[in-house]
Amino acid sequence: MNNKIDITFDFRTDSNGGDPDSKSPTLKRYHRLLWSKEVPSGGRLILDEKLNNISDIGEFYFGSDSIVHTFSSWEKYKHIIEKVDIEKINEFKSLGYTIGGMLIFPRNKINNCQTINMARGCNQKIKDRIDLTLECIRRYYNKEESPLNKCFDKYKDFFDLFMDFKEYINFFLLQDLVNDKYDEIKYFHPFNNFDEDPLPKSVDEYLKYKSNVMEFVNKRNQRIINWVDKNI
Repeated sequence: MNNKIDITFDFRTDSNGGDPDSKSPTLKRYHRLLWSKEVPSGGRLILDEKLNNISDIGEFYFGSDSIVHTFSSWEKYKHIIEKVDIEKINEFKSLGYTIGGMLIFPRNKINNCQTINMARGCNQKIKDRIDLTLECIRRYYNKEESPLNKCFDKYKDFFDLFMDFKEYINFFLLQDLVNDKYDEIKYFHPFNNFDEDPLPKSVDEYLKYKSNVMEFVNKRNQRIINWVDKNI
């Protein structure tokens, strides 16, 4: 275990029963450690204890967001979840609450519209899937249409920090969700150009989705440790 980051730490354990994104001091400390660094456009993000940038590159207010979803609490998905071993669901949840399953997005509302995290959660073509969110971000940088473009346009200053999709991916250590050329997403579940419901439709499909998500989180956790060992 790295003495600065424990990739096995479940952020629910120090959240006093609240939402780990806002209540876990360990999670906030890890975010500050990981994302307070040079940005591709020049300058440096420096995050304070509230995850607000305090450097001179601009006013940016960030919030922690889980990027791993089991869908186990969704009533309309109960018919799938109830057929999956509860221990497998709990294992999935626990891994999702490690640092590999967490990311930051701007939390400030612009013109009283949805934030990025709100939009990706509410949009029926995304339904909180980070792989589909990244497809939208890829299209945004390529000036292509996606279900989240209108929201992303409001946060242009944030996306401009990273210059392009490859640099965004590298900054947030998300390389295990793209191919070597950074031009295709490694989807957790087959993708049909946002034309179909993005949730798995059977137990087998769900188990494959779960396996793919967990593989990604494990790889990202290791990537995070490697980065910290080299840079902190």
